[in-house]
Amino acid sequence: MSRTERLFTLLQALRHHRFPVTGASLADELGVSLRTLYRDIATLQAQGANIEGEPGLGYILRPGFMLPPLMFTAEEIEALVLGSNWVAKRTDTHLGSAAKNALAKISSVLPQELRHNLDSSSLMVGTASQAETDVVDLSIIRRAIRSEYKLRIDYCDMQGNVTQRTIWPLALGYFDHVRMLAGWCEVRQDFRHFRTDRISTLLITQDHYPRRKQDLLKEWRTCDAYQQASSNKIGKNN
Repeated sequence: MSRTERLFTLLQALRHHRFPVTGASLADELGVSLRTLYRDIATLQAQGANIEGEPGLGYILRPGFMLPPLMFTAEEIEALVLGSNWVAKRTDTHLGSAAKNALAKISSVLPQELRHNLDSSSLMVGTASQAETDVVDLSIIRRAIRSEYKLRIDYCDMQGNVTQRTIWPLALGYFDHVRMLAGWCEVRQDFRHFRTDRISTLLITQDHYPRRKQDLLKEWRTCDAYQQASSNKIGKNN
């Protein structure tokens, strides 16, 4: 983790605590030494973060740092809460945690009356139908998509045949019962869709795929595989 990432992680940890938290607890939560924690707090304070406290007594971050007060309509707040709750309940653990963290960041800089609307939203996400269980970590797939790295996977098709594939990951779709990875398959030399619950092993390479993701996405959206995915015919063409 870079120093910049560590500072942002520390800010987020402080945002989650409404009461002073000791340096030792923060250091343990972040996996850093107490000396590093104190140095990072001093850095944030020098940059304008309103962190109150001192060693031995604890620290607390007063709201309003890094982002200006945000103004939303009542329906915009409901949309944020509902969308975040959907992601938290219907996707994987890492993405669900990210949704909760994003909502906490927004809440920390809202004016008091709007923060009340966010905390008291009555819109709820229903219980999801039983989804197939993924063996692999979907956060690795999302990282490969962002970085445009190739993936190597072992994939089991509908007939139970396992094949090794090298794919250029383009999109990850979250459906009620399954999750679907779309990408260019070097074996088939075409766009293909892969149910993530049928991926038994997964390796992110350090090889960028040779074409721009934006161009590949445009082509994918015009192919037959995309039309099948849009019709919920998942995993029919591997």
